[in-house]
Amino acid sequence: MRDAIDLAIIGGTGLYRLAELESPQALSLDTRYGAPSGPLRVGELGGRRVAFLARHGESHSVAPHRINYRANIRALADAGARRILAVNAVGGITEAMGPRVLALPDQLIDYTYGRIASFCDEEGVDVVHVDFGDPYDATLRQKLIASARAAGVALVDGGVYGCTQGPRLETSAEITRMLRDGCDLVGMTGMPEAALAREAGIPYASLCIVANWAAGCDPDPHEITMQEVLDNVAGATAEVPALLRELLSRLD
Repeated sequence: MRDAIDLAIIGGTGLYRLAELESPQALSLDTRYGAPSGPLRVGELGGRRVAFLARHGESHSVAPHRINYRANIRALADAGARRILAVNAVGGITEAMGPRVLALPDQLIDYTYGRIASFCDEEGVDVVHVDFGDPYDATLRQKLIASARAAGVALVDGGVYGCTQGPRLETSAEITRMLRDGCDLVGMTGMPEAALAREAGIPYASLCIVANWAAGCDPDPHEITMQEVLDNVAGATAEVPALLRELLSRLD
């Protein structure tokens, strides 16, 4: 039986390693669904056992629609993850969600297609209909909110994450539709990751880093570059270590 992992962090675009992780060891796991995006880097942070997994691979080699989400969640479950904090680089749609904002969504809408979205999607496996009305774990969200407040980290509480297929960015018309649907944020990796974590019984929350304005939402319109995205992610990510240390001190 592996030792429990107090917190597993899934890093998104621009977050391929957790520099603060102490004495990290690479844990390479295979699952019945294939290999995860990369090795689990397991170490200590704030005196707690923490794992980090780069969602796109450590060299950003896996596109959003090609991520083996089932293998990633299964590997974390097999490693003993007690809870998952997903870090997602996203576009901002509504006024409060400008670049470099950290946000903690409480709802999501799935616009993806063709992704294997359930552990039940194979012969001989019992079909399980999980309750997904509130897609993010309420207890973990509240601990994150309290941790941000204690650490002095600005965090927008709430919002709807709309998950698109990628890897291309969305058209202005698509973002207009998402705004009508009630979306505040747009990303490409929130689903089926969140649903699979629910099926696996692992509390899961998403910490969104706003990397850019979504199409048609920028008050100063300009072409989005990858460098701009990475600069904004790096700027916002500077706040994450303090948030994580405070969060880990509050976990049971």
